[in-house]
Amino acid sequence: MKEVSLVNLVCLPFAGAGASVFHEWKDLSDKLNVIAVQLPGREKRFVEPAYTNVAEAVQGIMPELMAELDFSKPIVFFGHSLGAVLAFELARAMCAEEKANVQGLIVSGSPSPWNNREERASGLPDDEFVRRVNEFAGYSHPALEDPIMREVLLPTLRADVEMHESYHPLADDSLPITVLTIRGSDDELVTAEDKALWSKASSVQTLHEELPGGHMYLMDDPTAVIALIESAVL
Repeated sequence: MKEVSLVNLVCLPFAGAGASVFHEWKDLSDKLNVIAVQLPGREKRFVEPAYTNVAEAVQGIMPELMAELDFSKPIVFFGHSLGAVLAFELARAMCAEEKANVQGLIVSGSPSPWNNREERASGLPDDEFVRRVNEFAGYSHPALEDPIMREVLLPTLRADVEMHESYHPLADDSLPITVLTIRGSDDELVTAEDKALWSKASSVQTLHEELPGGHMYLMDDPTAVIALIESAVL
């Protein structure tokens, strides 16, 4: 018999990705109730326009999340890259809800909200945009090499990149919860110094961990990610 989940783990994907990137996570832990947020503009919500700013995204996601969460269990937010800043702002919004027991925030593969990278991809011509995004991500998605698929995927990817690159924290106050940062040990895009600046996000404590791999380490070995999350929040 499967053990009852102890913690709600709300997961936010990286730019261009959908909830399916966390599908495998649901089978890797009996202790985490994995809730993968499906953003508009992709997968089952493909026909809906994608968000282009974080405040709009938080406003749209919160009612859906409130309806899905089991408030009898603690809540932890996880996000990678773009998902990290979405998770940060959603955690802030959820902390204001009296019935929500927000236990922590896990930010992965992302510089802090206060030191965004100077280079930008927004507004570039298609070929240069894809090349720049591939540089930022540290890998090239095969679908973007196919002209037909590129035409389908680019509007949502452009919206996500615009949302990330135009982002500024929605408030100045720190969160009253523990923040855990995770970085791939070989990540050339987010340095140890970058992730250290996330300390400003918490008024409680900030913990820092690394796992083997590059910027997209979580796609290489999700088992290790889940094990680290469980050890941090349970």
